Amino acid sequence: MFNNNTSSENDYARIEKALNFLKSNFKTPPSLEELANYVKLSPFHFQRLFTDWAGVSPKQFIQFTRLEYAKKVLKDSEATLFETAYETGLSGASRLHDLFVNIERMTPGEYKNGGEKLTIQYSFAKSLFGTILIASTVKGINSISFIEDKITGLQDLFNQYPNAIWENKTNTFHENVLLIFQNEKESLKEIRLHIKASEFQLKVWEALLKIPSGNLCTYGKIASYIQHPNAARAVGTAIGNNPVAYIIPCHRVIQSSGSIGGYMWGKERKTAILGWEAAKNQKL
Repeated sequence: MFNNNTSSENDYARIEKALNFLKSNFKTPPSLEELANYVKLSPFHFQRLFTDWAGVSPKQFIQFTRLEYAKKVLKDSEATLFETAYETGLSGASRLHDLFVNIERMTPGEYKNGGEKLTIQYSFAKSLFGTILIASTVKGINSISFIEDKITGLQDLFNQYPNAIWENKTNTFHENVLLIFQNEKESLKEIRLHIKASEFQLKVWEALLKIPSGNLCTYGKIASYIQHPNAARAVGTAIGNNPVAYIIPCHRVIQSSGSIGGYMWGKERKTAILGWEAAKNQKL
């Protein structure tokens, strides 16, 4: 995926470490040499690694992660974000601006008794943002998570459906999703999700599907859109329980102040994803 000899996991680990260093020294941004030294690479190799990953230099990337940039994106896009989606006739469950997604809710019978009626296949893969664990039923993807440790990540997944039949196998659902992380979106088929969700959670997650890559939204705006204007906190909880990382783009929701806010899979990873999407959006 990258033009170097290290694995993509190590590449992302260095990127994440550099972003954390940048965050800790935001008042006096470190130089390229300082960043490279911090992740134990030469300035030349770090610059190449970062540019291959982000599509822009570290200096340019930093601009996309600043508070001022987030505030500007919110101001420019939030007011008309959902109105535009509505006017173009996009239904909530079938369209993400850069992907086609269809959500099917699990029936109570499917997840009853710890999912004893479910057969779930799972696989590990590398991505631009670290190792991911993908799981699916016969109807579609039911989980995608970024993981630091395979054993812990797998146990967390098993705990969601403790009585399901589990198979370590890559299938066509998994292969289709991986095209996203390999920058081959033109080859993507419709992404099918099969997830356990309350009616409220489903409304929130469907709203997230309307936020285009490179754009941002707030918890309050999501709450207003789903006609629960006083439920921003509940919206935040639903977003925090999103079972399908990146595909349902909970990372595109930030605080109204412009602050990145929390993320189930780590604030540094959320910063990395948002900065990467912003850089790609600028090149369109």
